[in-house]
Amino acid sequence: MPDIRDDLSGALSHEDPVRRAQIQMQKPLAKRFYKGVGVAQAEGDGYAVLLDGRSVRTPARRSFTVPTLKLAELLAAEWDAQADIIDPSAMPLTRIVNTAIDGVALDQRAVFDDILKFAGTDLLCYRADSPAGLVERQNAIWNPILDWAAQSLGARFILVEGVIHQEQPREAISAYAEGLRAFATPLGLACLHTITTLTGSALLALAFAMGRLSTEEAWAAAHVDEDWQIEHWGTDEEAFRRRENRWQEMRAASAVLDSLR
Repeated sequence: MPDIRDDLSGALSHEDPVRRAQIQMQKPLAKRFYKGVGVAQAEGDGYAVLLDGRSVRTPARRSFTVPTLKLAELLAAEWDAQADIIDPSAMPLTRIVNTAIDGVALDQRAVFDDILKFAGTDLLCYRADSPAGLVERQNAIWNPILDWAAQSLGARFILVEGVIHQEQPREAISAYAEGLRAFATPLGLACLHTITTLTGSALLALAFAMGRLSTEEAWAAAHVDEDWQIEHWGTDEEAFRRRENRWQEMRAASAVLDSLR
């Protein structure tokens, strides 16, 4: 008989988020099949999450182990929070760990390079030329991050008005890469890639990872333009829900990264 955890894990970690959502919508939510959730030292290094004394495994049947007790406890709490049914949408930490183990660990270089591509077209480098209030807000919030990158990383980026692509100096990308290498583990890269794609900024992701910004500060900096639009023209319920879902993903990636320190 197939293990119910196999189907559940597949829904949690499909690499295509659209397909993942389709899987979750098409399949009925699984009933909670376990009573107790615990944490134990794994064989070798790391910690495992236990369901009724049995170790959780990833969709690819790899060991679902993490390097710190703090992260294992966060994951265990996520599994234990499931009530009568197991809701994959309420398990973002598990998704990130599955992605790190079954995906990123197999090709860390590709994920590392993808983050560098974001740095080459970073949100913070593309500025509005009007209205004056928006220009001032971008300068006030984004310029200190660019100053930090220049002073702490030696990465000096070029700013441009509008959306026409600006090639960034090779030296800036190389300096950014040196900072990123401190987080070049499967879990570290999975978290930073998630934060980068959610914010549109590799600089904001690394600034958070290195303690320059809080989760809330990085999120607010990523939404300077959007918040300006909302203040002047409002928003709608669907856009609000999309942003709230993305915020939950941001919080999950931040929590995982914090738990590795």
